[in-house]
Parts: sequence; C-alpha cells; structure tokens
Amino acid sequence: MKLQILFLLATTISWSQVKLTQAPDRIRIEIDGKHFSDYIISADSAKPYLHPLRTANGKQITRSFPMDLVEGEKRDHPHHRGLWFSHGDVNGWDFWANEKNQKGVGKGRGEIKVVKVKDIKSGKKSGSVSTLQDWIDGSGKRLLSEARTMTFYSEPASGLRTMDFDITLTSIEESVFGDTKEGVFAMRLVRALEEESTGTMTSVDAEKEKNVWGKRSPWVDYSGTLDGEKLGVAILDHPGNPRHPTYWHSRAYGLFASNIFGIRDFTRDKAATGGSMTLKPGETMRFRFRVIIHPGDVKSFDPAMSWKKFAALK
Repeated sequence: MKLQILFLLATTISWSQVKLTQAPDRIRIEIDGKHFSDYIISADSAKPYLHPLRTANGKQITRSFPMDLVEGEKRDHPHHRGLWFSHGDVNGWDFWANEKNQKGVGKGRGEIKVVKVKDIKSGKKSGSVSTLQDWIDGSGKRLLSEARTMTFYSEPASGLRTMDFDITLTSIEESVFGDTKEGVFAMRLVRALEEESTGTMTSVDAEKEKNVWGKRSPWVDYSGTLDGEKLGVAILDHPGNPRHPTYWHSRAYGLFASNIFGIRDFTRDKAATGGSMTLKPGETMRFRFRVIIHPGDVKSFDPAMSWKKFAALK
C-alpha cells in the first residue's frame, strides 16, 4: 500500500505543469518544466518581489538590476526589483524607495516582511502560493497586515504566461495612504522593451507615455522587440478594485505601475484632493490584478478581450 501511495504521489508530481518549491529565502516557480520566476521572501529584503519574469520561451522581460549586474543595463532606482507591491507614503513612511541604502522620503523608510507562507500548491493547470506580510514603519510598528495569493497558469498552446494577484490589506493602526505617484503594483522592464528603445505602452484609448502616464484605464500593455521577437506584457485592473479604473505610473524608461493614490501628481494640480485614502483599524482594502506576458504586439494579443475575461471573475 505504501509503495502504491508513493507511486501515486510521484505520478502526480510528474503530471504537474506548474511546480512551486520553497527554499529558505524564495519560492521557485516552474511552468511546463521551465523556470519562470522566484518569489523572493528573504528576511534581508526590504519587500517581497518576483524576479525574474520570463516568457514561455525563456526570455527575461524584467530588469536584472539590482539583483544582478548586467553590462549595458541602467542602474537607476535600485528599489525597482522585478515585480512588487508597495507604496511611497503610508502614515508618512516610505515603503517604495525603501532599500537599506536609501533614506526614503517623509519620516523615512518602512519595510514589508513576509511573516508566514500559508500555502503552496502545485498543479497540472495552475499553482499558487499564499503568504502573509507585515508593513512595518521605521519605528518598528506594524501598520498593515497583507494577505497575498499569487496564482500561476500553464497554457502551453497559447504561448502565454499568466499570473493572478489577490491582495488584501488589513489595517492594524490607522493607516493613511498618501497622495503620491510612487506606487503601487509595479514592475521594471528590460531595456529592450522600454519606450526609449523598441517599446510602446498602450491603454484602452491612447499610446505612449505622454498619453498614458497619469491617465486612467482598466488595462495597459507594454510591448516591444526583445532579441528579434515581438512580445509584451499587460497589467489588468479588476473592476472590483478601489477607484477602478486605476491611474498609471508608467514611464518610457521601463517602469510599469498601477497606482490609485497619486492623483495630485498625475493631474499636476497641487491643490487637488482625493488621492489619499485612510483605513481605520480592522478595515480592509482588496486589490486584484492579472499580468499576462504574451508573444506578439498589442494588436495580435488583444488586451481588451483578456480584460473582459478577467473582469468576469467574481
């Protein structure tokens, strides 16, 4: 009987198309037998993040710096690590520019620490990881508890790499999310995909940074040419998210971010109000995003159709 059970377990693992493996400082994600990304949960990191992100055929679309030094890469903004979720002003503490060699703005830098890996699942069509994070200010006080589930999908026929993020923030102390462009759900792309290189960002009704940055849209796609191949990545904002459709903090130098809090910066109106948001103790705020790394450009991929499918999820 024991041999039969072991055989069944081994068979199940071999059939799994999305495999997640935990190590002390990371969770490794493999899709269809290929390394896709690592979820970095190291205690030494100022925040958890995914690095790198790869296409179905293995091309890396996120910048290597500061995790690795690659010749020819820009080395600005060391807090732009892979794909991450943070904000530049919570009760005056900076959880965005919060590397240990940075001072942060306002009162200084806060940190986001993974305190528990709740669940890891591998599977034939999808795999997921659920974690708990604490947002801790510079004085050591816990401001927020973050529950995050990330789901990764196997879609071998499509050539896509799709990820879903379900993030719920629960306030421990009264927490004020300040009005700043420095946030929130973000990634930093490789140089070849930057708009300053071959890339173009496209929203529901506009193209290029000058027409996308600071504007609202349910989705934005950032596509270009990498090693001779046309490809791109889209971020989809779920209609159940606060203040949907989100504003976009997306730059020609490769920063690609959704941010509902930076209204004063985005409208360039110093007198504008309404960007900040307050959570009283025990109150929650939930965000859901879908990220799709795709072959081809924005026209062949059709992010609008993908957003409709994502929006239909309850």
